[in-house]
Amino acid sequence: MYYEKIKLRDYFPGLPEVAPEAEMTLYVPEVSPQINAGLRFPCVVICPGGGYEHVSDREGEPVALRLIGKGIAAAVVRYSVGDVRYPAQLLQVLAAITYVRRNSEKLHIQSDKIAVMGFSAGGHAACSAGLFWQEQAMEEALGIAHGEDKPNGMILCYPVITSGEYAHRGSFQHLLGENPPQELLEKMSLEKQVTEQAPPAFLWHTAEDGAVPLENSLLLVSALRAKGISMELHIYPKGHHGMSLCDDTVNKPEDLSEAAGYCAGWIEHCIRWICEML
Repeated sequence: MYYEKIKLRDYFPGLPEVAPEAEMTLYVPEVSPQINAGLRFPCVVICPGGGYEHVSDREGEPVALRLIGKGIAAAVVRYSVGDVRYPAQLLQVLAAITYVRRNSEKLHIQSDKIAVMGFSAGGHAACSAGLFWQEQAMEEALGIAHGEDKPNGMILCYPVITSGEYAHRGSFQHLLGENPPQELLEKMSLEKQVTEQAPPAFLWHTAEDGAVPLENSLLLVSALRAKGISMELHIYPKGHHGMSLCDDTVNKPEDLSEAAGYCAGWIEHCIRWICEML
């Protein structure tokens, strides 16, 4: 396995100078001439959750390792959180996508199969990348050509989407501050920002999620469908928020329930979607 940690501002000096500084960790399968020296891998840029207040370890490397075992490269983005406000996180995720695409030949990655994955508030960051990649202001800030930062797909796991009735208020407070302009709050309600340029999407959520209500995914799926965007949605009847891989690699055994085991199949469905639909 090829493994590397990079500071994104080393390659994109136009990124905001904030602390903590954004870091990306690459996990790429080794190409072996004994198997196939010409192999090229799809890649998933992963945005862990944490309410824009911290970055969850449970939704980063364990997920990357599960993907790499299936021949899918991964890049985990530890984007800036805490007192860091929008659009810093969005720019950092778009920079990560651009880095992977620019280095796709060296990394043996398929440049047209780069998806962005996000959990909870990381799902908001990932979906923002999928919807706002084409904004001229983002391209100018990063100093990139049009389309370099475009994700080819979105994988959204119990994502924060709406700033309306079903919002996870804490995420928006950390992202935008205590009293953001109404116009910006509306822009961050991502179900209202879907266009025909949105990439295809894979989503999963639980009906029992008490932190980020299921309606977040439902609102986005409805908007994607209205624009004719391909999507796949899995709704599990039971299970709490933030289960990640739903197994003992990311949970204490005593915290696992029957619901977790039932939901654990999402990752295999997701891998199939990456390989067959992306």
